[in-house]
Amino acid sequence: MSKLLDKAKELFGKHDDKVDQGLDKAAQQADQRTGQQYTDKIEKGSQVAKEHTGEGDTTK
Repeated sequence: MSKLLDKAKELFGKHDDKVDQGLDKAAQQADQRTGQQYTDKIEKGSQVAKEHTGEGDTTK
């Protein structure tokens, strides 16, 4: 299992910009589907996820 996690971390690091874009799209969809009731929580969760992939947030 650790080999799989290591490989995933490596891929996330190489493609951090695409991972961040995907997280942004997922956050937008979640925000729309919840009727913008949890926008700040969704944004915070997305930011934390970005910080844990690759070298950090590549989108601002």
